[in-house]
Amino acid sequence: MRVHADRVSLDGPHGPLLPPTSVIVEEGGLTVVHGEPGVGVTALGLALAGRLRPTTGTVTAEPAGELRSLVAVVDAPGVSEPDEALPLRVVVGEELALAHRPAGKPDVAAWLATHDAAPFAGTRFESLAPALRIRLLTELAAERAGVRILVLDTPDRHTSDVATWTEVARTQAARGFAVAVLTATTPLSALPQPPARIGSAEQPDPVRYGAPEDSAQASTEISTATGAETAAAEGDRA
Repeated sequence: MRVHADRVSLDGPHGPLLPPTSVIVEEGGLTVVHGEPGVGVTALGLALAGRLRPTTGTVTAEPAGELRSLVAVVDAPGVSEPDEALPLRVVVGEELALAHRPAGKPDVAAWLATHDAAPFAGTRFESLAPALRIRLLTELAAERAGVRILVLDTPDRHTSDVATWTEVARTQAARGFAVAVLTATTPLSALPQPPARIGSAEQPDPVRYGAPEDSAQASTEISTATGAETAAAEGDRA
């Protein structure tokens, strides 16, 4: 699976949202995108997901598929980010229901336990450590039926620790997902790989962490991103 945005631009009612930008996201690969803070990077993510129609340019999936079903945009500001006042267990229940998975109280409790988050079930979402927030929302998006592309929208707005979201993105790419991380506040020198730049047509290739043939297994076997390094990151606040 590969999604190619070719010179995509988007205009809003008050002016340009996204200058012509090209980017490739492919299975088993990680694409990092960098733009200025604002709506541009989110607009690109929504275009990749087929939720905004480009003013110019095209977004195509290879093999052909319905972008809305293939792409999940994770934690997009004002679009797919959870209500910050809700407790974690409610957010998880809503996301499981969205994924057409069992979402009753026992199901939510089991999911949280499996993903090492049971102690935080009653915690307001806004109070979660950035590493935990990013990991859980990404795992929930990955469980949606048919999703093969994950677009993490500006996780750097929650933390300056690049490792917090890099580990999550690499883990999902290694499982066979196509992963794009949209960044806006991280300095270019701190990014984990050369980024695609908003407003540019010539971009670096995705960095591969998994083989495309891994994707069938990845869609049915949901593993958690755990380990001492991740656990330590979840204890830190931005």
